[in-house]
Amino acid sequence: MELELIRTYLPEGTNSEIRFNNSRLCFAIELPWLENRNQVSCIPEGRYELMMRYSYKFHWHLQLKNVPGRDLILIHPANDAKRELKGCIAPVSLLDGPGRGLKSRIAFENLFGIVFPVLDQNKAVFITISSVDSLQNSK
Repeated sequence: MELELIRTYLPEGTNSEIRFNNSRLCFAIELPWLENRNQVSCIPEGRYELMMRYSYKFHWHLQLKNVPGRDLILIHPANDAKRELKGCIAPVSLLDGPGRGLKSRIAFENLFGIVFPVLDQNKAVFITISSVDSLQNSK
């Protein structure tokens, strides 16, 4: 399974769209790009494998494998990147400003509902992170 996360970088936060089969599943929020600095920046663009992870804080969620220079990069609910994220990705139902969104838990549950059955069958799920600019430059 292949997902896409297509970013728009803004000074105060990163807004994205998560797509599957060329259709939007949800939006996403992240921290701004600050050269991949730990806990204050979104992660580099690239293709990452997803895996299931459980923690007391987030319960079942997703983790990106092999992120350069980073670890424990998760996909979990949050509505304000600067207050609630440390490099992770938060699905949201609606965007509400740079790095801010609404109804994250609903968006996360929808995304999780699509990804979990595939991972549960021991099949690979990948997410490719790119930006609107990189897509336009490749045309």
